[in-house]
Amino acid sequence: MSNSDTVTPEVISLGCRLNIAESERMKAMLADAGDVVVVNSCAVTSEAVRQTRQAIRKARRSRPNARLIVTGCAADIERDQIANMPEVDGLIANASKLDPRSWNVPLPVAPPPPTRTRAFIAVQNGCDHACTFCVIPQGRGTSRSMTIEGVLREVEHHLALGAREVVLTGVDVTSWGHDLPNTPPLGDLVGAVLKTFPELDRLRMSSLDGIEIDPNLFELFASETRLMPHLHLSLQHGHDLILKRMKRRHSRNDAVALVHDLKARRPDLAIGADLIAGFPTETDDHHAANLSIIEELDIVHGHIFPYSPRPGTPAARMPQVERGIIKARAAELRQAVAQRRTQWLDGLVGEILPVLSERDGTGYAPNYARVDLPKDTPAGAMVDIEIRSIEGGLLR
Repeated sequence: MSNSDTVTPEVISLGCRLNIAESERMKAMLADAGDVVVVNSCAVTSEAVRQTRQAIRKARRSRPNARLIVTGCAADIERDQIANMPEVDGLIANASKLDPRSWNVPLPVAPPPPTRTRAFIAVQNGCDHACTFCVIPQGRGTSRSMTIEGVLREVEHHLALGAREVVLTGVDVTSWGHDLPNTPPLGDLVGAVLKTFPELDRLRMSSLDGIEIDPNLFELFASETRLMPHLHLSLQHGHDLILKRMKRRHSRNDAVALVHDLKARRPDLAIGADLIAGFPTETDDHHAANLSIIEELDIVHGHIFPYSPRPGTPAARMPQVERGIIKARAAELRQAVAQRRTQWLDGLVGEILPVLSERDGTGYAPNYARVDLPKDTPAGAMVDIEIRSIEGGLLR
């Protein structure tokens, strides 16, 4: 790849927080690569693949002379489909995208400076589980963990560059440590980060598998104020039979008990969850259980995914629900989350919340509520904001 003084490489990130973290590393790696556009793709659903294709076409229109490279999960899982797009100049395997040799750039590459006030650190990659709906292990491989020492080095680097919040992310974060000597639990890593860096204002966790939250991590969530009161669960469904057919390892009662016990210790804990609408064999009763768990767990940050069959997965061979029914059920789930979220935001009016400002004029409270900030608030500032109203889903 040739250098250029007139063009800047661009990395377009789709999908999960892990992709965001990896995109930051690629931006640093390709800083002198010239007229290059990289689409760091997602393939978690058929809609994600559609958005990847859309991003590729848009990138080609905006940078007609650039070398356009696709990496990420879709580059592996939908390899032929993506490679055959006329806009695409090449693909780089997901497992190789952070290797400078794949891009023909010099070694070594320093960790990137954060482009946001929050630094995303990928502490784990891959997955050893076999959920029947999920194609991600095909694109990410088996679970691999960064050592505690490696994580601490990255946190130190980002703090030196001014990050106020660190987000620990991965494909299956709660499996962190399973492949390391003595199989340390995730709570050991979180505790080490908090202990080593008392100057760290905020530590936030990305999506977690509730059944694998170890006692140390539970205690930190319950009592450590620098660990943000925001727990996003990889829940997927609210009915035990569907969870079993998904090959999930938790039951509905497991999730309810976890949230009940944590909120008893930390009432301000905000719960998020991933929920799938219209999984194969889902009946009206199963859907009703999915709806009811939103209220029972008090889910205020909901990610709703209409089920779509993914290539090579067991669920794709199960009896499918009609697409129109899936769409309608997804809409009902989104409406239920929106209603619960509005009630939650209403309850925050009158409170004074510490908000970490972003570059776009908004910021996040500890509970991940988004707040519209005064226009003169500098990015990266931690400001106490009295909440007076809600407008457009933002606290003001």
